[in-house]
Amino acid sequence: MKETLIHQRIESIWRAESAKVVASLTRMVRDISIAEDLAQDTLITALERWPVSDIPDNPGAWLMTVAKRKAIDMLRRKKRLDQKYEQLAYSMNTHYDHDLADELDEEIEDDVLRLIFMTCHPVLSKNARVALTLRLIGGLTTEEIAHAFLVLEPTIAQRVVRAKRKLAAANVPFEVPDKAEYAERLSSVLEVIYLMFNEGYSASTGEHKIWVIWER
Repeated sequence: MKETLIHQRIESIWRAESAKVVASLTRMVRDISIAEDLAQDTLITALERWPVSDIPDNPGAWLMTVAKRKAIDMLRRKKRLDQKYEQLAYSMNTHYDHDLADELDEEIEDDVLRLIFMTCHPVLSKNARVALTLRLIGGLTTEEIAHAFLVLEPTIAQRVVRAKRKLAAANVPFEVPDKAEYAERLSSVLEVIYLMFNEGYSASTGEHKIWVIWER
């Protein structure tokens, strides 16, 4: 019973913190798919450790610290496997243990904003933008998003995977657009937000509430 309650609390904490974690990891590794994999690995670590050690006083900081360490370890492994990552190491001052930690202390909110502009990029279709934003910013599962879209779960899973691949293929940068593109890009973000909130609320799994997004 206690373990079940802890898992429920972890799920609730993850919903609140996942966007920040994924955003910070995306800044580090510059790839949404890799960032999400690292984030999920961080969640698994929490699910394994917290039922034993109990939930830390600041779970968000714990998740962020573990996620950053996993990203740094991955970058180190890649550097050892392939010398071409030396350029990446050099851009981070090559001193991972000290200097990189300083660089990673940028405002988390800025990272989330960059991630929102990335997931809402106009290179993606409207439905792909909404699905990817719900997945990465909203922290919803593919099952919950499928419930909101009133489509099968594999359809949403494919939509999210294809969206991430398209962003990578188009080399969409992890950044807030400059003034020349800001108006156009902001309209895309606002459109996604409008679609997520305009259709009201609907129960999904358990006691959670999620946005209802209708196919257009």
